[in-house]
Amino acid sequence: MGQLTTRERDLAAAILLVLAIVGIAMAAAGRFDPIGVHGAIVLLYSLGLLYLIMSSSFGPPPDPSRISRYYDDPIKVGVWFTLLWAIFGMFIGVWAAAQLAWPSLNFDTAWASFGRIRPAHTTGVIFGFGGNALITTSFHVVQRTSRARLADQLSPWFVLFGYNLFCIVAVTGYFMGVTQSKEYAEAEWYADLWLVIVWVTYFVLYIRTLARRREPHIYVANWYYLAFIVVVAILHIINNLTVPVSLGHAKSYTIWPGVQDSMVQWWYGHNAVAFFLTAGFLAMLYYYLPKRAERPIFSYRLSILSFWGITFFYMWAGSQHLHYTGITFFYMWAGSHHLHYTALPHWVQNLGMTFSVMLLVPSWASAGNALLTLNGAWHKVRDDATLRFIMMAAFFYGLSTFEGSFLAVRPVNSLSHYTDWTVGHVHAGALGWVALITYGSLYTLVPAIWKRERMYSAALVEVHFWLAFAGTVIYVFAMWNSGIIQGLMWRTYTGEGTLAYSFVDSLVAMYPYYIARAFGGLLFLIGAVVATYNIWMTVRGVPALAERHEDVPVAAHLADGAATGPAE
Repeated sequence: MGQLTTRERDLAAAILLVLAIVGIAMAAAGRFDPIGVHGAIVLLYSLGLLYLIMSSSFGPPPDPSRISRYYDDPIKVGVWFTLLWAIFGMFIGVWAAAQLAWPSLNFDTAWASFGRIRPAHTTGVIFGFGGNALITTSFHVVQRTSRARLADQLSPWFVLFGYNLFCIVAVTGYFMGVTQSKEYAEAEWYADLWLVIVWVTYFVLYIRTLARRREPHIYVANWYYLAFIVVVAILHIINNLTVPVSLGHAKSYTIWPGVQDSMVQWWYGHNAVAFFLTAGFLAMLYYYLPKRAERPIFSYRLSILSFWGITFFYMWAGSQHLHYTGITFFYMWAGSHHLHYTALPHWVQNLGMTFSVMLLVPSWASAGNALLTLNGAWHKVRDDATLRFIMMAAFFYGLSTFEGSFLAVRPVNSLSHYTDWTVGHVHAGALGWVALITYGSLYTLVPAIWKRERMYSAALVEVHFWLAFAGTVIYVFAMWNSGIIQGLMWRTYTGEGTLAYSFVDSLVAMYPYYIARAFGGLLFLIGAVVATYNIWMTVRGVPALAERHEDVPVAAHLADGAATGPAE
């Protein structure tokens, strides 16, 4: 907070006061409704941040020379948010997995039931861990590739703390039973409205920073980050169009009826995978892989073609009139493969299958581009566990995208749908792709941001890699096996035409695989704890870099018009 000017601190205090008043209003209107509890959380959160602002108001004025350096303070805080949400989300995930093997672990309480901790796990990992990683790395990448400081000093803090307030409200709501029952969109209406405000601020900040760039070219990583920001905003708003019961109740009802609701949900759900869990993390790949390998991208042109291929196939193809609702908007066909063998029109299922198979081309273009970038640097992969994180993430990206296209084919989907095979597929992407690329990026980013010579312990990075890799393989193979066995048992008939196995029989058969699943998740969680400790010790105990010419933004926008240093 010491870098904020008096005007910026006053504006921050005003924003927090307004937010505190909103919290009071929510608490008063909600009373004994869960929205009242969330009002109290918003109030406490606002007052805590307001205390930080007020306590820094009596400090010395900020150093004027700060404008000549990149603004890395929000990035540092974002790293810690990312690490803490990782531990929380993965712990809840291991707990949920263990409940499937030992149901008594819900302790006979409502808040700890599987139905409540499962969305807490997905939100904690996807939005808490993944979202903070994306925001944090985007702040880092856009400055270095644009050779310009972030457009202002207050917006990054509003985005970072505002986004984490959304995550806290969402997760605490799940424990209380507050949910829209929409996959990856369970948070209720007031949390969704707050996220829209935060996300629009994020978009404006990113665009303003790109507009100030001192490089004529916009590096491809920024294309992916910008696609992630813009498309997620569109998806979130359309899928969460709801009507609350009243301003004093958490409950709301979607405006989309019946099958239309399912279509819109999976238009959102699959695009959330595409642009939240794919495009944003490909931006990380295209920046941190060349940096760590010290090699240029194998084909920059291929990275651009892959970007437009992914965007086209996911957001195909112009405006489609939905006769069911009488409204027109961009419809993404690939998401309908989640609804095979349902009431969805057959022709829509066919389109979903077709476009899902076609998605393999741009997806493998990025995976292949990443692996080919390592030509001439494979010896570094052997010796550098951080680079191995990034390499293995690219491998799992290629694997999970192939598997996704394969599972979208209707005959295959008839075996896999509703089984643990889908769970294995999701975690091949979430653990093998998203988490591994995130940790590889953090291990590259942390010494650079804190200006340390190295990570505290290269051996701990190695330990983390093998814990994460082993945990992912055990988890995914257990779910692949259990899913295929489930599918085969559910479609096996006797000579008389009756089912050969009951549903309980399939549960009994899954028991050893559920234990293996929990064990694999536990290994991954231990790896996350090891990473957090290693990064903490890097910040606290590793010597700073020797004095050298510091990487700073080009200062052509300053009064003297002179550049103050080279780009990284």
